[in-house]
Amino acid sequence: MPKHGKNYRNALGDRDIAMRVSVEEGVKVAVEGSYTKFDENLDVAINLGVDPKYSDQMIRGAVSLPNGLGKDVRVAVFCKGDKEAEAKAAGADFYGADELVEKIQGGWLDFDKAVATPDMMALVGKIGRMLGPRGLMPNAKTGTVTMDVTKAVTELKAGKVEFKVDKSGIIHAPLGKVSFGPEKLLENLKALLSKIMQMKPSSAKGTYMKALAVSSTMGPGVKIDPLTVKKFLDV
Repeated sequence: MPKHGKNYRNALGDRDIAMRVSVEEGVKVAVEGSYTKFDENLDVAINLGVDPKYSDQMIRGAVSLPNGLGKDVRVAVFCKGDKEAEAKAAGADFYGADELVEKIQGGWLDFDKAVATPDMMALVGKIGRMLGPRGLMPNAKTGTVTMDVTKAVTELKAGKVEFKVDKSGIIHAPLGKVSFGPEKLLENLKALLSKIMQMKPSSAKGTYMKALAVSSTMGPGVKIDPLTVKKFLDV
């Protein structure tokens, strides 16, 4: 079993790592547990009672976080004609059609998110094997395959987060920088949890939100009691 460093152990203190706390307490403890000199991210892991091998239980979507992510998001837009001017005006970092695809085929992937107009998807499909594993493939379910380029780019730049349940039924998502403080991070978490709760499939049986935990990039995880989520969202 790997040993944790001194700073990690100091951040953990005498806290019982198995203990579950309220949503508010969990975020507060995770923020206080940050010990690095750089501004860490706060992330959440949510274990859902779904079986993603069934298409009607695949939870995938996107949500705009009210306080953003605290970082510059580089956006590439696959488009042509008038949509290139629209992408540029919206603040896209890269835009184009064949030349952009060729650049990526050559190994360039210096962007964080991608948007495509529907007519570009056949072309984008040529680089699907490069984009897909990196979470960069545009998808209609997350609002990144659209004719409304302005809206898509603006939302991504402002901190729109895409999420997808993995084969174990877990969603991993960023909530922003530790420097935001608990209040802003809780607002972001509320937006994410509200969206995920709205997407509960009717075919899912038993407990939907089974477990969740928050942690800073290098800090110890804090388990949250899923029974406190409903009260948190009702506030």
